[in-house]
Amino acid sequence: MRRILSVWLPSWPTLRLRRQSAPAAPDKPLATVETQHGQRRLAAVCPRAAAMGLRVDMALAEARAICPELTVVEADPEADRAALAALAAWCERYTPLAAPDPPDGLFLDIAGCAHLFGTEAALAEDLSLRLQRNGLAHRIAVAGTAGAAWALARSATAGAPCTVLPAGAERQALAMLPVALLRLDARMVAGLRRVGLKRIGELARQPRAELSARFGPLPVLRLDQAYGAAEAAIAWPRPPAPWAERLAFAEPIGTPEDLSRALAELARRLCARLEAGQRGGHRFAASFLRVDGQRPAIAIATALPLHDAERIAKLLGEKLDTVAPGFGIDAMVLEAEETAPLRPPQAALADLGKPQDTELAAAIDQLANRLGSARLWRAAPHASHVPERTVRRLPPLAARPAWESDPAVERPIRLLRRPEPIEATALVPDDPPILFRWRGALHRVRAATGPERIAAEWWRRTPQEQRPETDLVRDYYRVEDNNGARFWIFRAGLEGMPRWFLHGLFG
Repeated sequence: MRRILSVWLPSWPTLRLRRQSAPAAPDKPLATVETQHGQRRLAAVCPRAAAMGLRVDMALAEARAICPELTVVEADPEADRAALAALAAWCERYTPLAAPDPPDGLFLDIAGCAHLFGTEAALAEDLSLRLQRNGLAHRIAVAGTAGAAWALARSATAGAPCTVLPAGAERQALAMLPVALLRLDARMVAGLRRVGLKRIGELARQPRAELSARFGPLPVLRLDQAYGAAEAAIAWPRPPAPWAERLAFAEPIGTPEDLSRALAELARRLCARLEAGQRGGHRFAASFLRVDGQRPAIAIATALPLHDAERIAKLLGEKLDTVAPGFGIDAMVLEAEETAPLRPPQAALADLGKPQDTELAAAIDQLANRLGSARLWRAAPHASHVPERTVRRLPPLAARPAWESDPAVERPIRLLRRPEPIEATALVPDDPPILFRWRGALHRVRAATGPERIAAEWWRRTPQEQRPETDLVRDYYRVEDNNGARFWIFRAGLEGMPRWFLHGLFG
């Protein structure tokens, strides 16, 4: 069952400017302006300006005539949206699902989170207190649907700053509210009022077919979303994390010992859930929600999936010194960002007493989280005919690819990182060279085998003028000089003057 908390921030642009030290004094009226059809009009007004009779869309000249001391700031919708998104991220101390509701609101899905504060009312009151401390005028409502919570938060009839509606009471609570609180545009609201439908309860009693025929499907959809018959789409900044644990503190903490103990408790809770679901985590991230709104985070990656709480807490604890607690941390979140099935292995009798992969994985995890996972890798075969692309880097304990190289094709023991150009002389263009010069030394060819033709991969081809010579068709030869040294050389290209390269040594 969903429980949606809606926050309404009236005059949000002016609230943002006040918090960011706008040039206006706190007791002076403030408004933002924008140009509409060549005329300067008010885009937002602060509560003090609204009390003096100023309103949105009023001409700036008329507003100055009413309030000469009005402070005007240019409207910045992008900054308003960015600040609202930052405020939503700050609200993740209460729930992992917090989203901005432009232009002046927030949505929080607090289902399963209220017990961290005791009750839903206690959670809403804590949020209200923090917003009030930051000078943000607001109203909060909690309901079973986003539409009901949105309407109650913006209802002028509600007295308290926080309203908590019991589940299933949406229809009765919304009956006497104006239809404008169904998130309908002004033109549709005016049309409904012209036919005598001023309240939500009156709209709900009308035949749906007639409403849809006259006003379109939106009023009926908004009613269903408010009553819970249809789901309201909310653009959460990140998808809900199925494997995450949160821990909120009554008072901010900041000492390394307290952070370490909290991290161990979160790891214990998360690993208990992972073990019950027979899953293990490949990557774990811990987030620290600070009092000032910042959210430092640390993360670790493991070679094999695991749900060992002690090991996870130890690996994360080694990175705690990078977390700056600031003025204190209100809450912590531990999330398993990547998981995989993990079932207890059944060891054969012959394997009993032998070291298991878990010991190697523990050593790899220690090295990877100290040196960086990019520095630990192993070479593995890769399905490609181009020699320099037949090997790729994989994590140390990754599964071995099913593809293997063809043992019938002889390849050099040492393959150069890049083919090196050589000077070669051949009797005819299609024959192997009779001598070549590499790194200043002259080699006379005694025997040669080939050619073996290898073409570039067609899906990687670039325009002809941008293609390097080594991406042309190659004819490879295995040659042996008079001293018995064996080389792997190739001729690049089929047209024009051929170019020769040395690519490997057979030993």
